[in-house]
Amino acid sequence: MKCPDVDPFLGTEVSQLRPPRGLAATWWLPKPQVGNTHPGACSPLGMVSACAYSGAYPTGYGLYDKSTEGLPAPLFDRYQSSGFTHFQQSGTGAIRKYYNYLRVTPMLGPLDELGTSWPLWDETAEPGYYAATLGGGRPTADQAVGDGEVGIRSEITVGPKSAVHRYRFPSIEDARVVVDLSCGGLVIEHGRTVPMKASIESLGGGAVCGQVVMEGVPVSIYAELDAPASWRSMLWFDRRLMEGGSRLEFDSLRETTLRAFGAMFRGPIEAGDVVELRIGFSLRGVEQARANLVADCGTTGPVFSRRRRLTTEAWAEVLDRIEVTGGSPDRRSVMATALYHSLIKPCLAADESPFWDNDGPFAFDIATMWDIYKTQIPLLTLIAPDKTVELLAALLRVAEQEGNFPIGYRMARGADRFSRQGSALAHTAFADLCRLGLGDFDWEWVLLHLHADLRRTYGEDYLENGLAHPITHTLDLATGYDCTAEIAERVGDLELADRFRLLAEGWAAAFDPATGLLVDSTFYEGGRWNYSFRLLHDMSTRIALAGGDEAFVRLLDAFFGFDAEPVEQLGRSPSEHEVAAGYLLDRFEGLNNEPDMEAPYAYHYAGRPDRTAEVVHAITQNMFGTGRGGLPGNDDSGGLSSWYVWASLGLFPVAGQGVVLISTPAFAQSRVRTARGEFSVMARGFVEPTPDSPAQFIQSASLDGVALDRSFLTLTELHAGGELLLELGATPSAWGTVARPPSNRGGRPSPSSELKKGIE
Repeated sequence: MKCPDVDPFLGTEVSQLRPPRGLAATWWLPKPQVGNTHPGACSPLGMVSACAYSGAYPTGYGLYDKSTEGLPAPLFDRYQSSGFTHFQQSGTGAIRKYYNYLRVTPMLGPLDELGTSWPLWDETAEPGYYAATLGGGRPTADQAVGDGEVGIRSEITVGPKSAVHRYRFPSIEDARVVVDLSCGGLVIEHGRTVPMKASIESLGGGAVCGQVVMEGVPVSIYAELDAPASWRSMLWFDRRLMEGGSRLEFDSLRETTLRAFGAMFRGPIEAGDVVELRIGFSLRGVEQARANLVADCGTTGPVFSRRRRLTTEAWAEVLDRIEVTGGSPDRRSVMATALYHSLIKPCLAADESPFWDNDGPFAFDIATMWDIYKTQIPLLTLIAPDKTVELLAALLRVAEQEGNFPIGYRMARGADRFSRQGSALAHTAFADLCRLGLGDFDWEWVLLHLHADLRRTYGEDYLENGLAHPITHTLDLATGYDCTAEIAERVGDLELADRFRLLAEGWAAAFDPATGLLVDSTFYEGGRWNYSFRLLHDMSTRIALAGGDEAFVRLLDAFFGFDAEPVEQLGRSPSEHEVAAGYLLDRFEGLNNEPDMEAPYAYHYAGRPDRTAEVVHAITQNMFGTGRGGLPGNDDSGGLSSWYVWASLGLFPVAGQGVVLISTPAFAQSRVRTARGEFSVMARGFVEPTPDSPAQFIQSASLDGVALDRSFLTLTELHAGGELLLELGATPSAWGTVARPPSNRGGRPSPSSELKKGIE
């Protein structure tokens, strides 16, 4: 893919997709129909992002108030900003941790105007770069940016641990660049973040440093300004200048006592002159923030153009690891942007843990594993395995320090770890790395912590009762035991592997043979139908439990709405009754949310890859588009976008099982550059798909010239590289109907007494 094909604005507004056709019209979308992305400057998996700040939900950028169902209500009627903030969420929903720290505001008026939101004009963005004109009005044909009342042209780029701002003011005697350390969170109700303690110091020579402790985390900055020599710097408190003061310190702050504070740079400027602000960030103090700035940007300024070029090159290199041929410019843009969104989070910040002293991998904004473990982490493992290794090493460090592998992890001490959403999800990624031989892990040590994690919280219920509620945790834990058995086997502890294999069979207690579905329970953002088609490690027994292939396919057909009538989607501010009625449809969520994102591929295990092709075709052609309204729901840290990347390649990873399923691709040809080789997918007989066209079906396949009758690859085959050739046709064929994806073992669930015995 190429940087020019990426549209960082995609997904920032309410979904504006064409009315869904056919099968897609029968799906029900429970979550907000908005991508919740932002167009700000980011580096690949970097610590820092920077974007215009309106205070809107949930990224700080955009137009909308908080919404958890249906269409979000506008909070503002125009794009506007009170400055530019740092550390934005990416595509999340109600995460309760919205960052947006350190607001930088270029101003023409007095400090009293700080917090005013001015209109944004002429926004542009590309990977690693964001620009807009703040204030004034839209330039006319005979005006240049910076003239008269046009406003302040503002540009931002970032490094992994830094941000560089560049401003062009109109001609004025007293221009200002204001740094507000007290800003955090959103302007929505209960969305503001208040520092617990803070300090800021003017260092002279156009430099300031400071620290704010947000939710137990010290966020430190070192900032320096490159401006005309006549400019000077000073501190301010409660919108009043502190003449002659060089330091402010606050030992204890709360919402009722907080008054805004920060630093200001000011001076005369001519139209077209440039002011550059460089900021280094650290979670380990001011000195490390300064060192990070030097590492990212060097010791001399101005550096904006060089830093932008380096970040653009970093993006170009990682985006080039997947290339597609064919398709319309719009479809290539959707694909490139999906890959881009898949590589923004989690934030990797080596040597930056504020919670333990020793250096090493650290990661935050893992929000949440429940969203990303199925597709985003496997994609990262494929094209940037060193980053997956770094992420899992960071998670292992969390387990060492805090006693468990988190389901989500944010820049906040003791924050909610999202335990309701899932259990033992990191186990899938560790199992895949172990199979691939990636990472310099002490696998004996990893095994110890994976085992301990399986016995905590919901894991205790699973061991004592044979299942855990919410019932989805039973599936998570059984899968976790299967993945951990793989690692135990590879380190040579066969006795422990056998115990774990026994415990892995407990998933079946979660299903009711009378219905073929999960038993009654509570469910997170879905119902029992949404979770009943998880790709388990023993799908042959799962299908038998439902009554066999035909009965299982009938359940899937009902779930995906074959022969069903179109449904009406939620509008703005839906009632509880409307939401409850929607869930009672027991219908696929259409990639508006992640609980059932793997369900289309369950058909493979019943010998019906043709059905998978139909459903996936309906998703890729109806639920993803271009422009600000191009996503069907929250992107959730790339969980949604990475699904699209995999589906467009004609592949789907089964996390933790070492299996990659094959289906019809959305492009005639694709190339994936892995660490071990190049894997290509060639689709012979390919016809460009549209929302109105029927799906195409695989007639035959070959891998490196050898006929392939199975509908899957092993993970090792994919990572090793090779050529997958698919012959496509207009009607279903016998391909993939006999050689099914592997099921690790059969058998029925062991009674709880046997489960207890297996762990003793």
